[in-house]
Amino acid sequence: MELEISSDQDKLRISDIRAMLSNAFWSLGITEKEISKGIQNSALVVGAYKNKQQVGFLRVVSDKIRFAYIMDVIVSENYRREGISRKMVQFAMEHNEMKDVYQWLLRTKDAHGVYEKFGFQKLQDPELWMSLIKPRPDRHDYHG
Repeated sequence: MELEISSDQDKLRISDIRAMLSNAFWSLGITEKEISKGIQNSALVVGAYKNKQQVGFLRVVSDKIRFAYIMDVIVSENYRREGISRKMVQFAMEHNEMKDVYQWLLRTKDAHGVYEKFGFQKLQDPELWMSLIKPRPDRHDYHG
């Protein structure tokens, strides 16, 4: 049961990703169409696989030179506590497409310890950052 980490989008299993993300507090009820559009518009997507099943996922939104935002880091409940999220983050940050990025950002509710091991810390100079977080739109046109 060797773990495979890959950025090959052809290996992604949208139904497995939806099974994981649709129960996560940040993406409750997400549809396959939303996931596919997010993947299409990401600079890098990473999947983790065991026994031909997708057990992990993350994506990076980036210009691939100055800035990258890691998001949707998720591991199937049956495979948590095995270091899979850590391996996916390391893979993403060391990926050839991302190696020149020097500003990384992410948002987490409960995994600070995971990311601190990579050097992430609370925002430096938070007075320089601004955000606009709107309610998630009701997407009747996104089924699946």
